[in-house]
Formats: sequence, C-alpha cells, structure tokens
Amino acid sequence: MQGIIVSADQLAAQVGGKLLFQNLSFQANGGQTVALIGQSGAGKTTLLNLLGLLDQPSKGKILINGENANSWPARKREKFWREKAAFLYQDAGIIDGESLLYNVSLTKAKKSQDQALHYLKMLGLAQAHEKAAVLSGGEKRRLGLARLLYKGGRVIYADEPTASLDAANRQLVTDLLLKQAQAGALVFIATHDDALAKKCDTRICLGE
Repeated sequence: MQGIIVSADQLAAQVGGKLLFQNLSFQANGGQTVALIGQSGAGKTTLLNLLGLLDQPSKGKILINGENANSWPARKREKFWREKAAFLYQDAGIIDGESLLYNVSLTKAKKSQDQALHYLKMLGLAQAHEKAAVLSGGEKRRLGLARLLYKGGRVIYADEPTASLDAANRQLVTDLLLKQAQAGALVFIATHDDALAKKCDTRICLGE
C-alpha cells in the first residue's frame, strides 16, 4: 500500500492573539515517525491538530499527497478521518460508561470485539468487559492506543502517548508506535518524552 505524504507549507498558527509558530515547512512520508517537540505552550498540540485537519492554520497550507487539504470540503475531510487517520489525544476520547471492548471497536459485533480483545491483551488491559470508568489515567491512555491500533490508520496522530505511564508501559507504547511506522504508517507524535523523541526519524522543534 502506497504511503501517505503530509507536508506543511509556510505554516503559521496564532492562538488567542499569541503567535505560536510561523514559516514552518516540512514534508513527512509514510513509514516515518515525526516527533513534535518543544516547551509547554510552544504549539505541539496545535500543530498536531493542523496536520490532522482538525483546525485551520492562520497562514500557510497542509498538503496531503500534494493536495491542499485545507480547502477540502467537509465530506472529503471526514472521509480522510474515517479511512486514513487515527488519533490518540490526551483525553483519549474514552466513553466511561461503556466496556473496554466497546471503546476499542465501537461496536458490539462479536467478530470485531474478538479483534479488539487482541489489542487489549497486548496492552495489558485484561478486564475487557469492565466499564472504562474504572481505569486510571495511564490505563485510559493505553485503551486509546488499543483503539488506534485496532483502526490501523495510515496516518497516526498521537498527543503525549507516553504521559502518565510507568517505564515498562512507556517502552511498550513506544515500540508499538514505531512498529506502525515500520508497517508503512506515517506517525506524528507530540511529546515531552525525550527518549521517545530520540527514537523518531525526524524531530520538529517548536519555540526556538
């Protein structure tokens, strides 16, 4: 399967009157891991949102396979999110009132839940039928990653994926994200985790 190419062209972001970054240009290809690094408030999550087409830049363009994705109609953006993208954000989008299995597969079909169970076990979440409300913050992060792996996006957007995790689980999450890139996905990671950033192919430092 051909990898997806995502490019930033003279990108700028201003939030609440504060200019976070400007004139930012780069290209990232399928099979790469790209770390977005910088101090708190430098704009890592903002850049991740722009690259994922969740927000519009103040200036510049996001190109996906050479197309100006910022001009895509809503239907085409939604198709990209549904078919190509997978997100792991800090709140993880967990549905507390549903089981871990449902949170991964978003369905109660047995075949899909069997596949979801595989990823839950991989991430050490054996209590598959319990409500997600019982999980700690770190466990919810791993649950969000299980959902991401289950979906199998060609472009992955991960915001602080190793936050709130102990050393063993940080290593597990790092290895799983790197494996997604080895399988051809383009993986963007906003992170404060120096060890994770150093293992990425490219590092984009904001706030310098």
